[in-house]
Amino acid sequence: MKRELLLGLCLLSLVGCQARTEAAPTNTDEPFLEVQDFIDRTVTLDKQVERVAVLGNGELDLIYALGDEVVGRPTSKEPAVIKEAEDVPQVGTSHEVDLERLTVVQPDLVFANAPMNEKDIPVIEGIGAEVLLTSANNIQEIQDQIELFGKVLDNQERADELIQGISEKLDRLAQDELTKTPNVLLVYGAPGSNMAALPNSLAGDILEKAGGKNVAASFEQLESFPQYAQLNSERVIEANPDVIFFMAHGDPESAEVGFIKEMEQHAAWSQLKAVKEGRLNILPSELFGTNPGTRITESLDYMRSELEEASQQ
Repeated sequence: MKRELLLGLCLLSLVGCQARTEAAPTNTDEPFLEVQDFIDRTVTLDKQVERVAVLGNGELDLIYALGDEVVGRPTSKEPAVIKEAEDVPQVGTSHEVDLERLTVVQPDLVFANAPMNEKDIPVIEGIGAEVLLTSANNIQEIQDQIELFGKVLDNQERADELIQGISEKLDRLAQDELTKTPNVLLVYGAPGSNMAALPNSLAGDILEKAGGKNVAASFEQLESFPQYAQLNSERVIEANPDVIFFMAHGDPESAEVGFIKEMEQHAAWSQLKAVKEGRLNILPSELFGTNPGTRITESLDYMRSELEEASQQ
């Protein structure tokens, strides 16, 4: 009888413990992931991101380099920079978001540009997608993009590998100095306008890291485009660069024609050292003038090769 009573008490105790365990409150308010974008917005993701759309080619490259894919890519007349994304629907660009097409592909998350797409955040969130704003105004920001993308896509290991590869490239360039530092003018062209790229631009950073000197370093930056300056002919002639690099975004051929016409309007340009010695070089649009993504190492190699040639003449 005592033995049965003891067993009964034990069973009641276990049931009570179980009941208390089941009744214990659980915290269901914890977010899946919280990250900060490039304008210091804290973005909360409630679940693992499965459907991503991007508005820039550099971001498209990064997504695929991390082993993922997108449901929406930048609108372009040219083939997709990533072959595997060729058939992915086009959803506009950082300059003009195609909200209708973006709505159709139903992304969980859109990677957009800071600051250009800050105004678009409410409408994109209105279709049920989160927005992360990033930029690529220098090489470090591309590495920061990779780190952020790695967190969001849950592939930090691959992100670390890509970041390390870029850092190693920069270290090698820093250790292998040029015999001579060429003075360079970087011209960013678009149909109807040409600007000088400053050291705080991506191209300016590439130039500096590859061993060149930017003759526009002291030019006054434009208020609306702080990485660029007005292409002042008098100051360019005074600087007399060894090399002129021209880069374009959008329609490179039209931009190049416009720049040559602008040069022809100023006879003194023909007296520049770079012009007289035939060192007016057109940079590949996929590596310069826009975010090249993981191909930033190719951009650095290309620039170093051009600078080495100039330094030997």
